[in-house]
Parts: sequence; structure tokens; C-alpha cells
Amino acid sequence: MPKHSKVRRPRIVFVEPAETQLRTLTTGQAARLDEALGVIAADPSLVKPHATAPALHDYQHEGLRVVFYATALGSILIVTYIEVN
Repeated sequence: MPKHSKVRRPRIVFVEPAETQLRTLTTGQAARLDEALGVIAADPSLVKPHATAPALHDYQHEGLRVVFYATALGSILIVTYIEVN
């Protein structure tokens, strides 16, 4: 059997408030968010925990913020909040 060397990235899902925030982004902001989601999906465990809710992770980089949590097996990342300046 062939060995799969490609790491499977998690599926990214947005809850309703994050979907609303997503619809208000400009094309440039959406591109920045897409890059950030790629970084997060590559290794979600490297993102620091949220200050007040340990189950959440809080990614912040150059005016962009994504708050999310991962399912138990890490196959799905659920985005709860997006902020892009």
C-alpha cells in the first residue's frame, strides 16, 4: 500500500456571526483572511489559547484576528469571530 505523505488539513467552518463578518470583507481583506486560515489550518495547535475561554484559540497577526476552536480529532476548525483591519 502506498504511504500518503500529504498531511490532511482540517475543514474550516464559520458559525453565523463569523459568516456575517465574512460577507462584509473587501476583496483585499478576504485575501488576507484566506492566507491566515491557511497558516492556521497548517498547525492549529501553534495558535495561542484565547485569554478567557481556554477551548478557543485566538490568532492575531498584523490587524487580523481569527477566533476558532477545533473538533476533538482536529478535522474541523470552527471559526467564531473574524476581524480584519
